[in-house]
Amino acid sequence: MPVNLKGKSFLTLMDFTPEEIRYLLDLSHDLKAKKRAGIYNDVLRGKNIVLLFEKTSTRTRCAFEVAALDEGARVTFLDSNSSQMGKKESLEDTAKVLGRFYDGIEYRGYDQKVVEDLAKHSGVPVWNGLTDVDHPTQILADMLTIEEHVAKPLNKTKVVFVGDTRNNMAYAWMYGCAKMGMHFVAYGPKELHPSPEIIEKAQIVAKETGAIIEVSDNIEAIKGADVLYTDIWASMGEEDQLAQRVELLTPFRVNEDMIEATENPDVIFMHCLPSFHDFETKVAKNGKDTMGLDIREVTDEVFRGKHSVVFDEAENRMHTIKAVMVATL
Repeated sequence: MPVNLKGKSFLTLMDFTPEEIRYLLDLSHDLKAKKRAGIYNDVLRGKNIVLLFEKTSTRTRCAFEVAALDEGARVTFLDSNSSQMGKKESLEDTAKVLGRFYDGIEYRGYDQKVVEDLAKHSGVPVWNGLTDVDHPTQILADMLTIEEHVAKPLNKTKVVFVGDTRNNMAYAWMYGCAKMGMHFVAYGPKELHPSPEIIEKAQIVAKETGAIIEVSDNIEAIKGADVLYTDIWASMGEEDQLAQRVELLTPFRVNEDMIEATENPDVIFMHCLPSFHDFETKVAKNGKDTMGLDIREVTDEVFRGKHSVVFDEAENRMHTIKAVMVATL
């Protein structure tokens, strides 16, 4: 059955069937190959896209802008200082106005309800660039990267998310694995395990697709992992809890011992970035020098080592975001 996603918003992978996700991945592979061959079809020529950023980002903004420009679209960027949304103008009113000006809207911020309301009121496709509970464009890029580096189909692949497993990346991965019939393990301290509601939501889908969803604080759970995945410990808005978080998460820092514990010589290391893998950033250096804390979620040895595919993964944000825009516009 042909897949037609024109006019559909991209808010969460839970809104898509496995066949639709497969279509987006296949389109991503195709568009990536064409870009490398210097082939551009200008399929978005005449389209206007607005990027709404309440949270800053390097990869998400650049990926959307380059992907749109590659295919001929025009882009407007608005951050929280250059938009009246939620301040002098309601979200509903803003959405209705932007829907008259633009063919597509990207939102990166906090509350999932914001991106949902933008889709409800704008009348044009809306794409989720990150919220507090989901990050679907990142998961598409990650799946594309896995298909390039793991010699197994997705439904035979085991992904272990290490560290704080109650964050948006862990939740997004749980949804993605559930949809694509994958084996997902949330491996971290019990105090930072996913909420029961999120687990139940993923398990309902997993029963239909054959996915396996596990939560554990036991190192045995990572055996046979094809992918070790982690995210930073020092998230925005949690700085006051940093010492407590570092104490909880230090046993779950991705290092060579953890790589060995997978018992898979071909395991790959992935990270959505940015990463604290050394002390060359102000945040990591300040944590060490001022607070005496090592906030690195992964060692430099692993981050720069042979198992790491983090920069291939970062590039794939552009290709998969392009596929989402092309498919929905």
